[in-house]
Amino acid sequence: MTITLPTAPKVEVFADRAAMGAQAAEDVADELRTRLANQDIVRMIFAAAPSQSDALAALASAEGIDWSRVHAFHMDEYIGLPADHEAGFGNWLRSHIFDRLPLGRVELLWPGDDPQAAAKTYAAKLTEAPIDLVLMGVGQNGHIAFNDPPVADFDDPVAVKVVELDDVCRQQQVDDDCFDTFDDVPTHALTVTVPALISGERLFCVVPTEAKRDAVRNMLTAPISEACPATALRTHPDCTVYLDPGSDPGLD
Repeated sequence: MTITLPTAPKVEVFADRAAMGAQAAEDVADELRTRLANQDIVRMIFAAAPSQSDALAALASAEGIDWSRVHAFHMDEYIGLPADHEAGFGNWLRSHIFDRLPLGRVELLWPGDDPQAAAKTYAAKLTEAPIDLVLMGVGQNGHIAFNDPPVADFDDPVAVKVVELDDVCRQQQVDDDCFDTFDDVPTHALTVTVPALISGERLFCVVPTEAKRDAVRNMLTAPISEACPATALRTHPDCTVYLDPGSDPGLD
C-alpha cells in the first residue's frame, strides 16, 4: 500500500517486516546499479540500528553491484565505548554489511581521544564530494542519526558534531537490546547533522515496529521543525519511507 500525502516523502507500507526490508534493499540495489552505470563512484551513508537489519541482510545478497566502486560512511557513533564494543555502530555495520561486501572504501566514524577533532576529520571526508544515497531510520523521539530534538538544527553549519543524547534516545538503545541497562548507554555521541544527511541525492528510510508509530505519524503530519527532526525528510525531493504494519500510522 502507498500513502499519498500533499508533500514528500513517498510512503510504502508492507505486509510484514521482511517484505519491507526486501523492498527497501531492492530499491537501493536498483539505484546503485543505475548510478554505477553512469558514474565512477557512488557514495552512501548507512544507519546502524536493529531496525535496519532486514534491509541490510537483503542488500548484502543483491547481485549485479560493483561494490568496489561504492564508498561507505555511517552516520553516528557513541563516545566513550571501547573500540571493540559490540554496540559500537561501526562494529555493528561491519558485522551486518561492511565486512560482507568488497566495498571500495569504508570510512568508520571513531571518536578516539578527541571527538571534536574526529568530527572535523570525518566531516571533511564526508563533504569532499556529493553523497548519492542514504539508508536511514527514525528514532522513537523522531531523531535521524543522533539528531535528537534538543540538539537537532536544520541549519547546522557543520556536517558532523558532538551531541548529548536525550533520555528517550538512550532508553531506546536498551529497548533495542543494544545495552543491558540505561546507565550502560553512553551520554554523548558523534553524529552527521541534519543538513548533511538530507544532502544525499536519494534517501531510503526504513522504519519498522509499533514503537516507532508515533514518530512516523509526527514525521508525516507534525509541523516541520526540530521538535521532530524527521520532519526534515518532507523537505527532500526524493525520499521513500518503508513501513511495516506496526509502524503504519494509518494515514491513507
